[in-house]
Amino acid sequence: MAIVVRNTNYNGEVLEKILTLATTGNDLVEKGLIMVIPGVEKKISLPRIKTGRMLQKRKENPTLEDSKGNFNYSEKSLDPEDFMAFTTFNPRAFEHIWRKWQPKGNLVFSELPPEAQNTLLDELSKSVKFELGWHYINGEFGDDDDHLFDGILTQAARDTEVVVVSAPSDTSSMLAKLKAVRAAVPKALRENPNLRILMSIDDFDKYDNELTEREYKNASETDLNKKRYKGITIETLNSWPDDLIVATICSPSADGNLFAGVNLQDDEEVIQIDKWMNSSELYFFKLLMKADTEIAFGEEFVVLDTRETPVFKAVERSISADPAALSFKAAGESKEVKVTASGDYSVVSIPAGFTAVGTDGSLTVTAGVNSSGKAVSGTLVLGLDADPEKKVEIALS
Repeated sequence: MAIVVRNTNYNGEVLEKILTLATTGNDLVEKGLIMVIPGVEKKISLPRIKTGRMLQKRKENPTLEDSKGNFNYSEKSLDPEDFMAFTTFNPRAFEHIWRKWQPKGNLVFSELPPEAQNTLLDELSKSVKFELGWHYINGEFGDDDDHLFDGILTQAARDTEVVVVSAPSDTSSMLAKLKAVRAAVPKALRENPNLRILMSIDDFDKYDNELTEREYKNASETDLNKKRYKGITIETLNSWPDDLIVATICSPSADGNLFAGVNLQDDEEVIQIDKWMNSSELYFFKLLMKADTEIAFGEEFVVLDTRETPVFKAVERSISADPAALSFKAAGESKEVKVTASGDYSVVSIPAGFTAVGTDGSLTVTAGVNSSGKAVSGTLVLGLDADPEKKVEIALS
């Protein structure tokens, strides 16, 4: 709608175009590093599935007992929080600057032209996108206006399966840091075309300077080195903290590891403008939004945190089972094992004639009918998804 203002006979000279401050937007979204799921009013699940090892020797007539491997299904969720942008202003504050619409004569009312109105809307939208970019990365949900919803780094810090890289001996060297991060990236991900290294602009400047100082190998002082390390693309983000490097799968679709749930894709551009009240000269801009973020797989999120007070700290990964041995009747039966693990785990191997199905905190092991007249035994092996070297063995007979 048009904003009605009271104007004067101002005769000064100003630019016909309003000068605006250069700002950046929501880097994660604009660079296609995160999948934004619109239409999330209350809650949406991120379904995840992992499989165990399934290959085995060929059998002419496989039976149910020969089944090997399983599908482990779990969920994470996006729970958008409500927040808004709201500001008021008096159009009279601008009545002397609009050169091409300055009134001649004693007009009581004049409309603020659409061009001027659109400039204010554009600036509000730019500001909102920039603030959203910060919250998408660093946000924490709380009770005040600075804590609107949980950002990617906040969600990742809660995930026990995140791969935390030990700091190199020389924490001042970006090359040493990147070498440590790449070494910790799971081999299955290293050649994924969507693998990205995320860092701050200041950290990339340090990396660029280190490369430039190496004579005859990289760009000169007049050029910028490529944003890559060992073939992995580096993405710099304005709101990203210094001394924090993350390697993960980034994509604007479901094949990435970063997700955001919002009410509408363009909420930050849907702005209500109206008079504050009939007897007031004030107008308001109002914008309503919902948003939340999440990572899908912690084991695909590799982080090196060398800040003075690191949030990401290496955790001791472990897995244990009680009891460590199970004995079954020849007629077949099921028994439960209590599994204590620092994260998700999978069945690495299981002997023929047995099946295992995981539930919350326990594992149900089932033995088929043994009609051979001979004892059947073997070892069930469980391994942590985040660290396959961590295993536990359960004797079955």
